[in-house]
Amino acid sequence: MIATMTKSEYLMELEDNHGAHNYHPIPVVLERGDGVYVWDVEGKKYFDFLAAYSAVNQGHCHPRIINALTTQAQKLTLTSRAFYNNQLGEYEKFITEYFGYDKVLPMNTGVEGGETALKLARRWAYDIKGVAENKAKIVFANGNFWGRTLAAISSSNDPSSYKGFGPYMPGYELVNYNDLTALENAIKDPNTAAFMVEPIQGEAGVVVPDAGYLKGVRDLCTKYNVLFIADEVQTGLGRTGKLLACDYEEVNPDILVLGKALSGGTMPVAAVLASNEIMLTIKPGEHGSTYGGNPLACAVAMEALKVLKEEKLSENSFELGVLFREALSKLMAETDVITAVRGRGLFNAIVIKEKNGKTAWDVCLQFAENGLLAKPTHGDIIRFAPPLVITKEQLMECVAIIRKVILAY
Repeated sequence: MIATMTKSEYLMELEDNHGAHNYHPIPVVLERGDGVYVWDVEGKKYFDFLAAYSAVNQGHCHPRIINALTTQAQKLTLTSRAFYNNQLGEYEKFITEYFGYDKVLPMNTGVEGGETALKLARRWAYDIKGVAENKAKIVFANGNFWGRTLAAISSSNDPSSYKGFGPYMPGYELVNYNDLTALENAIKDPNTAAFMVEPIQGEAGVVVPDAGYLKGVRDLCTKYNVLFIADEVQTGLGRTGKLLACDYEEVNPDILVLGKALSGGTMPVAAVLASNEIMLTIKPGEHGSTYGGNPLACAVAMEALKVLKEEKLSENSFELGVLFREALSKLMAETDVITAVRGRGLFNAIVIKEKNGKTAWDVCLQFAENGLLAKPTHGDIIRFAPPLVITKEQLMECVAIIRKVILAY
């Protein structure tokens, strides 16, 4: 390490010199985490207000989850699905009963879960609904984000996701989010297999639909015999103040996609849940994953889900989310810097007005200076998504940091 460089500068330069430039991180180098806190390599302590895009809902290095991980890791980590293992069946029973579905198909990442859901929907359309081969259509909402694979970017209307990566996946159609009339016009097409939607759009900036939208989606999908796929990779597992964001309107999607906090932030784990009718359309050899359903992931996911319920993290998210939005709304009334506050539970965002050449990026840099980590999206939006183990006292400390930075902006 060059003597004039800090350890953080040295490590950031290593990434810049030897890694792909596909991210633009806040310039902080983290080495340790515990609960709602993380520490950088110089020892500075921060509140984590992104929680790895909601993958760390249970808090950094939750002792119960780490214990499940280390205990299983000393026994058996991977067998592939060429053989049975002693954890997978237990996990499948646990998670299907936990969410009320017949079957689960385990995968690794959220985007793999989305891909799996779409494969299931297409196969169901051909085998059950009677759509002619290669004619199945999937409908998505504008503003969606479910990953960076070619299939995922093909459903995007954001040029930063799709531009320069064509040709794109056929059989997709986009409609406006939060627009039931547009949705109905699209899914009237008898070749429609499914509508895939985030109950709250995360990457778009925590965009919350009107009350009744999800119920309307459920009713329209039922009316036209179209599968309702809920992408709850980011909104699920307590983040919005309910176990699932769909629970706010008491709707049950036909296919539920989960990821991120399913492992408590320790490893990639995703799950796709559906009925027997949908899931059993895929036969042996037609879909799979070497790591999907590995015993280590199964042991970790069961403990992560137990922690969510037993520590009442959804309830904590709901209650503190109300307090947080009240504080942000009060701050918005004191300044013209914040133009909108929105969210549910501890999944929130503010919209920042550019001022004197400063942007939301500059605000996030000042947050970091003051011990709070957040990241902008789409230029002018800052998401706030702390681990759900945060206490009221800790939340109020964070509100004080946010107020200090915004009022000095």
